[in-house]
Amino acid sequence: MLKSKTFVKKTRSGGILKIVREHYLRDDITCGFQGCKECQQENPVLRQDTHMQSSLCQFPHYILPDTNVLLHQIDVLEDPVIHNVILLQIVLQEVRRRSAPVYKRIRDLTSNPDKYFYTFTNEYHRETYIEQEQGENANDRNDRAIRTAVKWYNKHLQNSQKNKNLQVLLITNDRKNKEKALEEGIVAYTCEEYIKSLLANPELVDRLSYVSDDQNEVESSKVIFSEHLPLSKLQQGIKSGIYLQGTFRASRDNFLEGTVWVHGDALENKEIILQGLRSLNRAMHEDIVAVQLLEKENWVAPSAVVLQDDDDDGENEDIESVDEKEKMLKTVEKSNAKPSGRVVGIIKRNWRPYCGMLSKSQIKESTRHLFTPADRRVPRIRIETRQASVLEGQRIIVAIDGWPRNSRYPNGHFVKNLGSAGDKETETEVLLLEHDVPHQPFSQAVLSFLPNMPWSITPEDMKHRIDLRHLYVCSVDPPGCTDIDDALHCRELENGNLEVGVHIADVSHFIRPGNALDQESANRGTTVYLCDKRIDMVPDLLSSNLCSLRSQVDRLSFSCIWELSHDAKIIKTTYTKSVINSKASLTYAEAQMRIDSPDMNDEITKSLRLLNKLAKILKKRRIDNGALTLSSPEVRFHMDSETHDPIDLQTKELKETNSMVEEFMLLANISVAEKIFDEFSEYALLRKHPAPPPGNYDILVKAASSKDLEIKTDSAKALADSLDGAESAEFPYLNTLLRILATRCMMQAVYFCSGLDSDFHHYGLASPIYTHFTSPIRRYADIIVHRLLAVAVGADCTYPDLTDKQKMAEICKNINFRHKMAQYSQRASVAFHTQLFFKNKGIVNEEGYILFVRKNAIVVLIPKFGLEGTVFFEDKDRVKPKLLYNDEIPYLTVESTTFYMFDKVKVKISLDASNIQHQKIRMALVEPEIPGVTVSEGNQKNTNGEPVTKKSKRAK
Repeated sequence: MLKSKTFVKKTRSGGILKIVREHYLRDDITCGFQGCKECQQENPVLRQDTHMQSSLCQFPHYILPDTNVLLHQIDVLEDPVIHNVILLQIVLQEVRRRSAPVYKRIRDLTSNPDKYFYTFTNEYHRETYIEQEQGENANDRNDRAIRTAVKWYNKHLQNSQKNKNLQVLLITNDRKNKEKALEEGIVAYTCEEYIKSLLANPELVDRLSYVSDDQNEVESSKVIFSEHLPLSKLQQGIKSGIYLQGTFRASRDNFLEGTVWVHGDALENKEIILQGLRSLNRAMHEDIVAVQLLEKENWVAPSAVVLQDDDDDGENEDIESVDEKEKMLKTVEKSNAKPSGRVVGIIKRNWRPYCGMLSKSQIKESTRHLFTPADRRVPRIRIETRQASVLEGQRIIVAIDGWPRNSRYPNGHFVKNLGSAGDKETETEVLLLEHDVPHQPFSQAVLSFLPNMPWSITPEDMKHRIDLRHLYVCSVDPPGCTDIDDALHCRELENGNLEVGVHIADVSHFIRPGNALDQESANRGTTVYLCDKRIDMVPDLLSSNLCSLRSQVDRLSFSCIWELSHDAKIIKTTYTKSVINSKASLTYAEAQMRIDSPDMNDEITKSLRLLNKLAKILKKRRIDNGALTLSSPEVRFHMDSETHDPIDLQTKELKETNSMVEEFMLLANISVAEKIFDEFSEYALLRKHPAPPPGNYDILVKAASSKDLEIKTDSAKALADSLDGAESAEFPYLNTLLRILATRCMMQAVYFCSGLDSDFHHYGLASPIYTHFTSPIRRYADIIVHRLLAVAVGADCTYPDLTDKQKMAEICKNINFRHKMAQYSQRASVAFHTQLFFKNKGIVNEEGYILFVRKNAIVVLIPKFGLEGTVFFEDKDRVKPKLLYNDEIPYLTVESTTFYMFDKVKVKISLDASNIQHQKIRMALVEPEIPGVTVSEGNQKNTNGEPVTKKSKRAK
């Protein structure tokens, strides 16, 4: 059966084009029901035994949800209790258009055989397809199509099985649609009515999403926030320049402050400050918002106050206490004022499921509670649950439903219980979820593309390779490394020059473009290294076996081989696929021992000595060109072999061999970047490091000047030279502190497509071009670079996506995000293990240095533990000390004691485990003593300055 539509369309050139749309209808589309006699179906999905017992309908039934139920109640539908669900094609199409993440979750449900979710293509079924009537809008037509499908299903089931009671229920939250369904004799319920009727599963009610509507707010409630403007007005305002569009970023240190990074060239400064609850106007971290710029006289300066949402005012909707805190922000001199604004509307929400803990209500029998997210940039969320006693002390997941104008906090619903707070497995799960790290086991579809074992190199594999198994190749890595990406060799040539080879695992040989293994690797983007586990980008068979360049086994590699003079000048470069057999897998310490030992003169040791000599020359040349040597204190944990708890903690010691390997990896990355850009000037995947805006260096320059040192920031070379010269004989650690601070001033390095950018420069390395080639086991960017290089040297063929700038840009966007999240989750893992360490260690007094001074606190770095924490000088329950803060020098005077950046202090470090919800490392000042002042202890941060715990706790 054929339906056709004919209409005319005007073309760009002014001509008229006749378009005929044909829509084929069929009568052989099956219903999916197991007991159906009419439909000839091989694998029916819907079971005869429906199981779900509802107090509203005593008969066996299937449910058919409409679009809004799928969009907003996906957490309910994912529960194992819900099964035998019919999904209409028209509903899925609309969900796909409106929310890609929800659509993906639904597709996962339909592919789960235990859920019995059946997709019915109603738009191509002869009896369920309907045409749009005159004057009927698309939404009403879709609602009518849904009702038509439900009626057909019920009629069809009556005729096709013995059990005449079996029915299909329409689940809709659309009042109008439900009324029409009931008029037409369809059994219809709202999602809330139906879920509450499942008496055997009362916990499901907690997972209901209550979609709030500003128009339905209780009129007597006090309105806190101004109304968000509709999207049409926002778009007009942005177009006319009244409003600016940008990404909102909440502050970690101050819950009443945030910034909006403006998109495009609408603002010279690019960043707008938002201060105060009403200016933030319900914006949440990473939302796309529209902001109105305030008049210049109303501009404010970024606050130096560390201000956290108190634990004890969560139940209080009265925001007078918040208003009091806002006054603290307004006392900054206008000379430091920056462009400021207020949020007038939300263009796109960035809500996601949030991990955290329940703050149980003090009101007995109350079902309304506050949820405290693990991410301190996210406000607390009000949820309804009857399981508060069970969920107390547990890590849970909560989703946001809406944020009414009259509520201090957004509303949400409970999604999932992850386990007990403090449990190592639970906390690891939380940090992976919070940083959106894909960590599910590899699916069978992915694993099916792995090579069969036992695996060996075939003549086909050797077609475009050279055999380098005779060379004395070795790898140098950290202890315990099983995913060995790179290996090196160096030997003297007959002409007196040196041959140096960097051999990289040929992962792209095993991962072919476009298959499920490639798609999964592309999505993961990078391997994530936590303190006690590794989340692999590729399956273990590749990462720890076939691709790992282990010693004494043949391995496929991609080699970059240089002919160098003895002063490390490149004479010739060769890129080739190869086969190697590594002669030794060494740790940095083992390699260093070989180099230093006068008794060792084997081929591997000779190779290492030559490599080390060349690396020193390369490093000096790089630094002379303006490359930066920065610093961040990294820690290494020694784990108990049985409990896997940290029993010792020390900062990582870097050896010459670390630098040796790094120099040749940098050289290989630069050489490959030049090669792929020469061959693919529009499609090369490169990596750049933008120069920081001059304002980023303010804090570094001020800190150095307070110690009578000058830091020049005109260029990377000037900065590098200044840092090299910033030495103090009395204060040897000063230079390290300056380099740590300089690291904080830097921009993030990013991947990009060469055809969509003009600035390739890598600021930190002082290199005009750079890419990543040397770690394809753990970085997807390197796999793409391998594919480009393979095509460039004729070792492999190209494919469409490799020469598509937009596809390359999408890959870059994802791997930039994954790389950033991997860094954050790694720091969070270090922070958690630091807490475990101090739990066993007890109270420790340790020396540290002031890294920053704030209006009411100092931030202290403990070099021994690579730990950072805040010591507060205010306590709301006690008399406030006299505080004098100077932003220019900067310093903070507490009564008669003045604290400058980099001052040496002694602090007491302990773990506060009194409140299971907020276990934290606490720091209290020991030296210098401040007479008459009780010092408050702040929360721990990781080595890169990111807070780990949720709230500050006052010292008793």
